[in-house]
Amino acid sequence: MKRMKKSTGVVIFIIFLAIIVSLGYYAFTILKSTGIGKDRNLKLGLDLAGGVSITYGVVGDTPTPEQISDTIYKLQQRIENDLGEEAKTTEANVYQVGLDRIAVEIPGVQDANKVLEELGTPGKLYFIKHKDSSGNENYSYDATAMDYVLQKDLEEIEKDGGIVLTGSEVKSATAGYETDRTTNAQEPVVQLSLNETGTKAFADATAEAFANNKDSIGIYYDGRFVSVPSVQASIADGNAVINGMENYDEAKSLASYIRIGGLDLELEELQSEVVGAQLGSSALSSSLIAAGIGLLLVFLFMIIMYRLPGLIASLALILYTELIVSILYLFNITLTLPGIAGIILSIGMAVDANVIVFARIREEIRDGKNIWHSVGSGFHRALSAIIDGNVTTLIAAAVLGIMGTGTVKGFAVTLALGVVLSMFTALFITRLLMRTFLSMGAEKPSLYGKAKEVHTRDFIGKRWLFFFISIAVIGAGLIGMAVNGARSGKALNYSLEFQGGTSTTVDFGQDFSIEEIESKVIPVVSNITGDNNIQTQKVNNGNAVIIKTRTLSIEERQALDEALYENFGVDGEDISSENISSMISGEMRRTSIIAVIVAVVLMLIYIWIRFRDVRFASSAIIALGHDVLVIFAVYALSRISVGAAFIACVLTVIGYSINDTIVIFDRLRENYPKIKNQSREELARLSNESISQTLTRSISTSVTTAITVLMLLILGVTSVKEFALPLLIGVICGTYSSICIATELWFLMKVHFKGKSGLDKKKAPAKKIEKNSEGAVV
Repeated sequence: MKRMKKSTGVVIFIIFLAIIVSLGYYAFTILKSTGIGKDRNLKLGLDLAGGVSITYGVVGDTPTPEQISDTIYKLQQRIENDLGEEAKTTEANVYQVGLDRIAVEIPGVQDANKVLEELGTPGKLYFIKHKDSSGNENYSYDATAMDYVLQKDLEEIEKDGGIVLTGSEVKSATAGYETDRTTNAQEPVVQLSLNETGTKAFADATAEAFANNKDSIGIYYDGRFVSVPSVQASIADGNAVINGMENYDEAKSLASYIRIGGLDLELEELQSEVVGAQLGSSALSSSLIAAGIGLLLVFLFMIIMYRLPGLIASLALILYTELIVSILYLFNITLTLPGIAGIILSIGMAVDANVIVFARIREEIRDGKNIWHSVGSGFHRALSAIIDGNVTTLIAAAVLGIMGTGTVKGFAVTLALGVVLSMFTALFITRLLMRTFLSMGAEKPSLYGKAKEVHTRDFIGKRWLFFFISIAVIGAGLIGMAVNGARSGKALNYSLEFQGGTSTTVDFGQDFSIEEIESKVIPVVSNITGDNNIQTQKVNNGNAVIIKTRTLSIEERQALDEALYENFGVDGEDISSENISSMISGEMRRTSIIAVIVAVVLMLIYIWIRFRDVRFASSAIIALGHDVLVIFAVYALSRISVGAAFIACVLTVIGYSINDTIVIFDRLRENYPKIKNQSREELARLSNESISQTLTRSISTSVTTAITVLMLLILGVTSVKEFALPLLIGVICGTYSSICIATELWFLMKVHFKGKSGLDKKKAPAKKIEKNSEGAVV
C-alpha cells in the first residue's frame, strides 16, 4: 500500500466528515416524516404506510376458481409491468374477495383515481372481422364520432363467426420498433404472439382479409375500437406486427390494452379507496429505533473488538446506512418488511467484509510485518473471500429479482442494493480511511491489535455429534409438522397471506388513529382469534377500519361482533365480514420456489467454478438445505404464522449462510497447498485449522447481525417480533452450519469420494508483491 502524505490524509478525512454530515442530515430529513402523500419521503409498502385499495366485480356468471386464479395472476403482472412510475410497485396485493370479486391493494400512492386511470378497467378484448360471410359490415367508420363503431351487437357478431380472437388467445403483446423497408426509418409497432388456438384462427382470418383487398381486422376493447389495422399478409405462425402508430407511447398504450384484455374474466370497478397502513406508523418508527440502537451497539462491539479499524469500519458503516436511505428515496424504491430483512442482511455482510480484512491485518502484524505492509496485504488477501461471498449473494438476488414477484422481488431489490454498497464501503471507503489514519500518524501496531496464535479445535472429530444435533432438530420439526397436520390439517400455521382468511369492515363512528387501532382494536380481535397475525387498514377520510384475520367460523364472527359492541359500542349493522383468498397466490408461490431453486443451482455452479471442486459446492448447498429445514422446524414448533415474512426470512438465512460458508472455504482453499498428502489425518488437520482460523470472524459477524435483529425482537411491534424471532434463530443456525456442517461434509466427500480436483493441480508461482525500502506494499 502506497504511503499517503499527511496533508493529503487530513484533507481526505475532512472531506469524508463533510460528506457523512451532509448525507446524514439528508437521510434524517428523509426519515423524519412518515406522513402520507407529499409529506412522505420514503415510498413505503402497504404493510408500512397504506395505499390504494380497489375492488373489482366479475361481470356475468359466477366464475370458476381456475378463472379467478388466472385473472389474479394476470392482473398482478399487469400492475407490476404497466402502471405509471408513481403507482408502479413490486409489492401490490391481488386477492379474491367472496365468490366473484377481486381486490387490488397498491402501496405508495394516495390518488385512487390516477391509479384507476393508469390501470384501466379490465374489460373484454375482441379481434373482429370487418365483414361477415354475406359481405355486411360488422363495423364501419363514423365521420360524426370520428371513430369506428359497431354495426351489430357483439352477440350477433359472435354468432355469425365474426369474432376472430379474444384477449385470452394472446400470449404476449409488446411495444417496439421496426425498420420501414421503404424509408429505413424506425417506426413504433406492437408485436403480438398468439397461442396455438389463436394461431390457427388468426391464420384463417388474415388469409381471408388479405385476399379481400387487404381488408382490416378491428381490435375492440371495453366498448370501443382501440385499433383497426389493415392486413398486409396472411399470418400463419401466430406472430403479428401492428404498425401505423404515431409514436412509441401509442404503441405502448395499445399493447397494454391488449394485455389487460387478455384477462380470463371481464371486471368492473365496484369501489376504490385510500387505506391506512396495515402495521401502522408505530411499526416503522419502532423498526427505525431498533435499527438505530442496533447500529450503535454494532459500532461499540467493533471498536472494542478491533480498536482503530473498528472505529474506521463504524464510520464506513455510517456512510453505508446514509447511502441506503438516500438511494431508496432517490430511486423511489418501495420499502416493506421483507425489504427491511434484505437491508439487515446486507448490513451484516458490510460488517463481515470489514471483519475479514481486519483479521488478515492482524495476522500480518503477528507475523512481524510493518503496519503499512500489514494493511495492504490484509486487503489483498481478503479480496477473494469478500468477492466470492458477495457474488453468490448477488446471484441469488438477481434471480429472485428477475423471476420473483411481490415480496420476493422487494426483498431482492433491497438485498442487491445493500450488497453492492457493502462491497463499495468495505473495499474502497474503509481502505481509503485506513490509509488516511496511517498518514496522520496512526502507525502503532497496538492500535490494530495482533492476532493470537490459533488454537486448533477438533471440529472434524465431533462431526457426528454435530450431524446428530442437526438431525434431531430437523426431525423434531418434521414430527411437529406431522402432528400439526393430523390435528388441524395444516402442517404449519399459515397466515391469511398464504391460505386466505376473513376481512371484517367496521365503522367505529369515530376516527381512530393507527396507534389507537394497534393498542385498542387489535387486542380485542386477538382475544377472539387466538392469533397475533392480524392486519388492519384504516380507510382515510372515514371512520371505517378493515380487519384481516385467519378464516373465522360463524361462532367466532358472532363473538367478534359482540366484543366490538361491548368495547366500542359498534352495532351489527356497522360490521360486514367476508372471506378473502390468499394474497400470495399459488402462482406467486410456485414462481418463488422456482426462483430459489434456480438461484441455488447458479450458486452451486459459481462455487464449483471458483473452487474447482464440486465437493465444495455440494457441501455448501446441503448446508443451505439444512438451514432452511431448521427454519421450517422453528415455524412448526413455535406455531408462528407463516406469511410473507416467512419467505423473506428463508431468503435472508440462505444469503447469510452461503456468505458465511464461503469465507471458511476460502481459507480452506488457501491452506490446501500446505498439506503433505491426501490422507484422512492431513485432510482433518486442514479442515480443523481452516475453521479455527476463521472462527473469531464467524462469531463476530454473527454477533453484529444478531444484535440488529435482536433489537427488532425487543423493540418491534408484535408482527415485527414474529418476523424477528425466526430470523434471529436463522442467523445463529447459518453460523452453526458454516462451522459445524459445511466443512465437515466437504471432509467426508473428500475422504470417501476421492479424485483429482482443481486444488490438486500444481499452482503457478504466486505473484510477488513489490515493496519499497520501508517494507510497504507498492
